[in-house]
Amino acid sequence: MTVSVDSVDVLVWGGGTGAVAAALQASRGGASTLLLTPGSWLGGMVSAAGVCCPDGNELSPWQTGLWGAFLRELEQREPEGLDHNWVSCFGYRPATAEAILQRWVDQENRLLWWPGCRLLEVERTDSLITALRVTVDGEKRTVKCRVAIDGSDRGDLLPLADAPFRLGWEPKEQWNEPSAPDRQRLSTDPFFRTQPVQSPTWVVMGQLRSDRLPDAPDRRAHPGGSPLPDPFRGACETFGLEKTITYGRLPSGLVMINWPLHGNDWHHGLERAFLGDTSEEAALFTEMQSHSLSFTEELSKASDGWLELGHGFPSSAASPAPWLAAMPYWREGRRMVGRTTVIEQDLLPRVEDASSTDPPVNDAGVLQSIAVGNYANDHHYPGDDWPLAPKSCRWGGRWTGTPFCIPFGALLSDSIDNLLSADKAFSTSHMANGATRLQPLIMNIGQAAGAASALAVESNLQPTELTIRSVQDRLISDAMAPSAVAPLWDTPWHHADWLERQKAVLDRKHLDAARPQMPDSGKTLHAVVQPDNQGGYTVHPKGGPPCQLITLEPAVNDRLQGIETPTEVKLQGSHNPWGGWFRASSLR
Repeated sequence: MTVSVDSVDVLVWGGGTGAVAAALQASRGGASTLLLTPGSWLGGMVSAAGVCCPDGNELSPWQTGLWGAFLRELEQREPEGLDHNWVSCFGYRPATAEAILQRWVDQENRLLWWPGCRLLEVERTDSLITALRVTVDGEKRTVKCRVAIDGSDRGDLLPLADAPFRLGWEPKEQWNEPSAPDRQRLSTDPFFRTQPVQSPTWVVMGQLRSDRLPDAPDRRAHPGGSPLPDPFRGACETFGLEKTITYGRLPSGLVMINWPLHGNDWHHGLERAFLGDTSEEAALFTEMQSHSLSFTEELSKASDGWLELGHGFPSSAASPAPWLAAMPYWREGRRMVGRTTVIEQDLLPRVEDASSTDPPVNDAGVLQSIAVGNYANDHHYPGDDWPLAPKSCRWGGRWTGTPFCIPFGALLSDSIDNLLSADKAFSTSHMANGATRLQPLIMNIGQAAGAASALAVESNLQPTELTIRSVQDRLISDAMAPSAVAPLWDTPWHHADWLERQKAVLDRKHLDAARPQMPDSGKTLHAVVQPDNQGGYTVHPKGGPPCQLITLEPAVNDRLQGIETPTEVKLQGSHNPWGGWFRASSLR
């Protein structure tokens, strides 16, 4: 194969979710863009790694940008809907996600994608990356660029570019993060040496057999089955076998096996992922796959064959079976030292009322945000859960994480003027990484990196020379996937005044409460809503069993907060029997 490209405006390396988002946005912004991925799929967490029950950014105010566009296309392409599991409000098949992303890539005439690449070298002159050397289809190639973007899960470009990065834990004394261990504990407790990063998972795709449906919910073991052996014995103790299995249920009865508690998280020898030794990495991958397959086998035995291996992924050298994800799910890797670093305090509510909006600004009162997240912070290690400062509140009948903002400076290398990060390797602390690593936020961080890169090329500037407002204006005014930079609880993505309200925050103007707007989502259900006076609600449909009532819509949340006694209502939405809830999009 002869590859003719030897120079592009924007060069994106990596198989992460943020890489494809960055490449799409850079090309849509007018820059010639080359996306280099090591595998044959390009979606990272949202497809190739099989993490198909996304966490975070579930409320409609946070469903913006490429994440929102992706979610709405998933809703169109999954005829059974997305309500199939109880860990997330959305579940989809990996191949559906990958088909969407590959179609988006194919539609961009300024974007070229080379799968099956291996990164060899980063060429750098002073504070600029000038080219990447890679192999593609067995041929060595050097591609020059004006802007480089790392869209990998583990920060692959950073060591090769001699860009400063962090790996592992930081002591409490460094940033005074409330959940960080102190320096003495870090130096004396061997746990921190054996657990340098959050534990990854190799996802397995399961399939539920319709001819062996369980006959009773939430039991500890399926009739005829046996309890799980060590080291998986504790997996079902809290939720029961059926809930454990349906945790990640997807359309067509597929099941994402990604269970954190005594399940298939992998905790051993993680330093091998960062040594640059291919044999050590291959041994780690083999161990992870074997562990995940053993867990799935034990679940299948305990369920008396209700769960079996399913088909969800392409075969590859790293993952030759269609039930094994095409790549590991990395929760953490190298983290770039950026112009700004997101720390745990940046994630926490800034005011006593957790549902209030108080976006972070600099000393001049200027909002620095280029993306909004809201995940509640979650760290994966062996043993008990790591104690974390709370950042959740009751909203819409359920618990949700409070919003936080990612500043533009966290995407910019502190030492290389034309290097941006578009995936989990952007500049965060180890503690903050637990909330910033999730699929929806990473997709929009990638979008911001791509938008900034295209703007830099257009303006003949380095990304570090751009004004924050120019990047923000690009994002909120994007023609295809406008992305929020200000966290407005009361303004869903579909609100008629969404853009004007985003601009008002940037212009530091006073905002009144948004006018309530509810989308019409089809068939109306007559029911009685009963509050529990603790922020939860039960819905009693006429002719059906009661279940939990939740919503992702601000207008419905406002209406629910006004209900103090059992009240007859008209609902629109969807019922999720595995989650045990009715998700209301409209309530009157």
